[in-house]
Amino acid sequence: MKCVIYSRVSTTHQTVENQIEELRAAALRMGWIVVKELRDEGISGAKGRSDRPAFDQLHKMIARREVDVVMAWSIDRLGRSLKDLSTFIEEVQSVGVNLYIHNNGINTATPAGKLIFNIFSSLAEWEREIIRERTLAGIARARKEGHTLGRPTRVNDGTPQAVKMLRAQGMGKVKIAKTLRIGVGTVDKFIKLAA
Repeated sequence: MKCVIYSRVSTTHQTVENQIEELRAAALRMGWIVVKELRDEGISGAKGRSDRPAFDQLHKMIARREVDVVMAWSIDRLGRSLKDLSTFIEEVQSVGVNLYIHNNGINTATPAGKLIFNIFSSLAEWEREIIRERTLAGIARARKEGHTLGRPTRVNDGTPQAVKMLRAQGMGKVKIAKTLRIGVGTVDKFIKLAA
């Protein structure tokens, strides 16, 4: 099996060498071929993919199915939040790549590792559902209190008359929209209503 080693340290005073050495030894024991070693040095795990060049390259290798296994020292090397971790795990799982996390004893090529994988996915789904429920509850409360949701509108009771007047002066729809600072579709709607 082809594997990629991903290592990360948060500060420039730390080194990834200990992680790499242990992961190379584990790959050798498993009979895996290390095709690439990716290193993000001095980069926090809280940073996104775009701020972690090696992590971005890892995503691309996974998407292209260049490897069968992703190896990391510990789960926190891949990400700090449950949301980020679950997104990564779902991506890995969707293309059939396995995950080996050395310190946490996770190897998704085994039944126990697959169980851990599924627990992470379930927790992430549960977290997304809770966020969704809270958002919907907040929207319902805001509506009940009489708050208008969405972008503030510049349309008022005088807008249809203003559109009609500017159109009568020969002004085009786009110019009317810019003048009144409303959308062209809104202008078009009021012109059709006036006809």
